[in-house]
Amino acid sequence: MMRLALLRSTRVRLLAWVLVPVLLVLVLTLFTAWFMLTQQQQQSIDGHLQREATELQVLANKAIDPKTDAPFETARGVLELYIQRTVTDPNETMFVIVNGQVLARTTDTPPVRLDQDPMFLEIANSMTKAGFGNFSTDVGNARFIVVPVIGESDSGALVGVIFSDRQSQEITDLLYRFALIVFLSLIAATAVGWLVAGRALRPINEITTTAHEIGAHDLTRRISKSKAGSELNKLVDEFNLMLGRIEETVASNKQFVDDAGHELRTPLTVISGHLELIESDPTQRESSMEIVKDELSRMSRLVKDLQTLTKVTQPDFIQTKPVKLSDLGDELLVKASQLGDRNWELSDIPKQSWNLDRERVTQAVLQLAENACRFTNEGDLIRVEILTSVNNVAISVSDSGPGVPKDQRETIKERFVRGSNPKSDSGGAGLGLAVVSAIAKGHGGELLISDSDLGGAKFTLQLPRSN
Repeated sequence: MMRLALLRSTRVRLLAWVLVPVLLVLVLTLFTAWFMLTQQQQQSIDGHLQREATELQVLANKAIDPKTDAPFETARGVLELYIQRTVTDPNETMFVIVNGQVLARTTDTPPVRLDQDPMFLEIANSMTKAGFGNFSTDVGNARFIVVPVIGESDSGALVGVIFSDRQSQEITDLLYRFALIVFLSLIAATAVGWLVAGRALRPINEITTTAHEIGAHDLTRRISKSKAGSELNKLVDEFNLMLGRIEETVASNKQFVDDAGHELRTPLTVISGHLELIESDPTQRESSMEIVKDELSRMSRLVKDLQTLTKVTQPDFIQTKPVKLSDLGDELLVKASQLGDRNWELSDIPKQSWNLDRERVTQAVLQLAENACRFTNEGDLIRVEILTSVNNVAISVSDSGPGVPKDQRETIKERFVRGSNPKSDSGGAGLGLAVVSAIAKGHGGELLISDSDLGGAKFTLQLPRSN
């Protein structure tokens, strides 16, 4: 029953993965079509009303009063002549106002008599220059234009109205019919998809039964290939590969404890050093406590990210923001000096800011500094450098230790790989440089290993400007 329910649940999810995006696309298409058509309709309405206003202006400039054979001197004469010559379109009406009163209107039969609506007339009379507006009526929105006309002895206005909601009704009806067709098509597609998915998932029941019989303590078993077809055999192959990866993961779980100890040792050393500093010099309490809090925060991030080390592309693995390189260099020197009694040196740092994940870069450089301490002796020189170019910033740690052979410089950046130097086996898990390399990749850069001018190794985080 559980396996049957699982298959049904899988069938539902498969249909959802297919139909939900299709539904979203169709809804978006309907909305886009509605928006574009209504915008086009609105522009058409405004264009029509604007042409009416233009025609009125042309008439006012050229019309001759038949009584005087001279141009009209009154607004009333121009407006009456225009109304007499105008034939309105469907869902359109016009009337004229002279001295605040409705004087004449076209012969159409509008669904709403706005020329008798006191509220609308008040709006029209208040407009002193030509302009558009919207007015809500019982039959929907009405788009209108008011064109004032001023004569020598009177003043008036032409009011043109188009009932835009009625004008757009054909578009709305068309979209409703299209939506109904889409809905019925989705129902049909769902029914067909349900049947097809059921037939496709039926052979998986055999694989599910076999996989259920493989116990957690017997990961050496594998699922035999089915006769159902090549696609199912591909699934079996992938499942067997997954079992192999799980077997390898279980075998390496014991090493994760060592990994955690390796990664947490550096911040613990920094915290311990500053606590001892506070004990010996209480005046350093405030500055040291800030560093201690910072290291505790970094330890928390280390624990959370240890199992996702190789997932450098995850969004929250690297969180960049502008960082002053001079402040970063000072912080690195202060924290690194707590790792060992060495001759720590910080090169001149450019007065620039760079987009970096400050905590991650600090984590990486301190890991390199700890490695440098491990391969050097008390009083040896260790140099921290920050150099910039047009496109990159290079943050490096150089030491005077034995260096790294060229044939090992790539392999030691892999997880659980240690160098051939005896000091490489001093309790580490071979994870430190893998962490540093992952942080560099997360910034879009890389970890470079070369010879140091101090006689040892030089480890460089080369990070690009665009992260």
